[in-house]
Amino acid sequence: MSLRDDFRKRRLYFLATAVAVILDQATKLAAVSWLQGKGQVPVIPGFLNLWFSTNRGGLFGYFGNLDEPWRTILLVGMPLVFVVGMVLFIARTDEPDRATLFGLAMMLGGAVGNLIDRIFRGEVVDFLDVYASSPKVATFVLERFGTVHWPTFNVADSAIVVGAVLLLVDVFRPSSKEGKG
Repeated sequence: MSLRDDFRKRRLYFLATAVAVILDQATKLAAVSWLQGKGQVPVIPGFLNLWFSTNRGGLFGYFGNLDEPWRTILLVGMPLVFVVGMVLFIARTDEPDRATLFGLAMMLGGAVGNLIDRIFRGEVVDFLDVYASSPKVATFVLERFGTVHWPTFNVADSAIVVGAVLLLVDVFRPSSKEGKG
């Protein structure tokens, strides 16, 4: 089977990837237009604000202060290799599990969304601000994580987390093949 046939066979998953990228980039454009310079915009008081910020680094801002060219190699070059590898893997794998393939497609969409920002902006746009203000929840979260405020994130980050959760579900789900053999 040719690579073109492989892509056709998995077109639903590449469509999911494209939707994640489009939603990510559209919401980032909206954040740049509507939120920049406005401060916190409450959506769900005590839990969710919209708040424009940027991140020159990776996860939680790591490597943001790294000197060039190392920052670009680490935050653009390596993700680019990941993206190419993931595209080929999704197209060519014999993996039959839809949740696994959808999880990989979401992770790919998130990676591409943030990679677009790093290539064209030099930083990633973030705007979703989640925190715990309820005393019971805040105490629980603070005791376990040391903060009640999650770092600001975006739709691409959310797609990556959804994809990772789907992969974990697949890993820990009992297999119908267990006990056979």
